Amino acid sequence: MRNPKISIVVPIYNMERYLPRCLDSLLSQTHGELEVIAVNDGSTDGSLTLLAEYAGRDPRLTIIDVPNGGVACARTTGLRRCTGDYIGFVDPDDWIHRRMYAELLDAAQREDADIVMCAYVSEFGGFARPKRFDMPDYVVYRGDEVRLRIADRLLGPLGGEVSKPEHLDAWGTVWNKLYRAELLDGIAFTDLALIGSNEDTLFNLSVCTRARSFVFLNRPYYHYWRANEQSITTRYKSDLARRFLNLYGCLESAYLDNGGSEDEQSRQRLSNRIAMNVLGLGLNIVSDSNPSSMRGKLRELRQLLRHETYSKALLRFRSGPCQPHWRLFYRMAGMRLTLPVFVMLIAMEAVRTKKPIGRNNRETTPNSAGRYDHESRRAGDDAHELLPSNAGERHSI
Repeated sequence: MRNPKISIVVPIYNMERYLPRCLDSLLSQTHGELEVIAVNDGSTDGSLTLLAEYAGRDPRLTIIDVPNGGVACARTTGLRRCTGDYIGFVDPDDWIHRRMYAELLDAAQREDADIVMCAYVSEFGGFARPKRFDMPDYVVYRGDEVRLRIADRLLGPLGGEVSKPEHLDAWGTVWNKLYRAELLDGIAFTDLALIGSNEDTLFNLSVCTRARSFVFLNRPYYHYWRANEQSITTRYKSDLARRFLNLYGCLESAYLDNGGSEDEQSRQRLSNRIAMNVLGLGLNIVSDSNPSSMRGKLRELRQLLRHETYSKALLRFRSGPCQPHWRLFYRMAGMRLTLPVFVMLIAMEAVRTKKPIGRNNRETTPNSAGRYDHESRRAGDDAHELLPSNAGERHSI
């Protein structure tokens, strides 16, 4: 196809089982002027064969076959091959509403927007849950508002923005956005081997500090597949705290290099992010996939709470806007009370791996993917949502 309006990049690693669901949703979009750039990232299953079958039926699908290099490399490779006026990203185990890109493109053209974002539905296998954004149905930010409302928040939360630590990076995802192509010139994704997680947020921080217009549609067009026992948030990483230190430096550089202000407010935002990340780092330590004994996990947690960077951030953190259980958690973490913090993390880990019961189990969407119960490896970044979207409503920790 010549001059497609939209290019969609899909990074793929061993997703044969889920690719049909994803590709069918992309190629059946009501806006047909699109190309799908499928980057096969060294898959060892039948993903490449399946891609070839789809490409034989639909010329809008382009396949790039590369050795395994990780999701950041695959996305960047696909990004360099895009020819559309606007660019989107979709993960291969997710799927989208058939009007998603038509609606996002319509908003982009109507508002002359650099970025358009929609809401999403978290799909857990047997049930689905729309992510609730406390926003109007349609919001437009222009000029300095994009930095103040979006980019600054991606650097880190401030004030009332800290109220829900479990959704720290809900605005930082790339897969529910449409970007003006020129905005992404010279920008690449950072390898998770360096930063550990949050490559989406880091990418968006670089992009949003450049953007002059941003539209938010509070409509859940994207279906985010979370029925994944081996996701990035559940596989133990022994050096995650160290990699996060690299992440903070990268976030600060991306913010300042693209016009952000180095002032007390921005320093507090980054400090708050560091403090709030103790939750995710703690969950990584207590994870069942961590082979250490309980004593070993306690030792690792103690080292985290006493680390200079995290300790200072916890002391500066003001958890007043948070719910009581979060205030208690961060207060104890700031006091370096290892055992109580460990107990709370164990409880949180049980919460986030437990399916809702009772009334919440009935709150499903028609497209929930209950027939799937296993996944080999997710390509994307789950760090924006450490707990189930309704965990705070269902449990008191």
